[in-house]
Amino acid sequence: MMPSTRTLNLYLFLVATCMILVALYMQYQMNLNPCYLCIVQRVFVILTGLIALLAVIHNPGNKGQKRYAAATCISALAGAAFSIRQLWLQSLPEEKVPACGPPADYLFDAFPIAEALPMLLSGDGNCAEVQWTFLSFSIPAWTLLAFTAMVLLSSYQLLRKR
Repeated sequence: MMPSTRTLNLYLFLVATCMILVALYMQYQMNLNPCYLCIVQRVFVILTGLIALLAVIHNPGNKGQKRYAAATCISALAGAAFSIRQLWLQSLPEEKVPACGPPADYLFDAFPIAEALPMLLSGDGNCAEVQWTFLSFSIPAWTLLAFTAMVLLSSYQLLRKR
């Protein structure tokens, strides 16, 4: 018997929480500085986890649960897209990697937000650097794997009959 939708949402929230804890450990204990795309992926991990937590707390009926499942699925898909973008940057030959850009605070000071945001979201040379691997997979590869699991779990909740 499959767990209830409330339990599955709790699992989604716990996965997102563990992902953020690992990211913070890597940043503050292992001194791995996140690039722009890493930060965007963190935003989508947090968003997906918060939507799942809201679903746990709210515990809606079938229609509400489908809406929460759709929202977590969309959020996880968006995060996966940024993971794929970073993996693509990491796969480029060195001569094709874009130049490293200025710090984010400079971009927001020098450009209107409408111009600065697309620059950040596209990533730069910093995003192409592989800082750490485990079992030959880089951080965005592991993040993509986690986002994929979140999408599958959300899709299951979206399609399952109550």
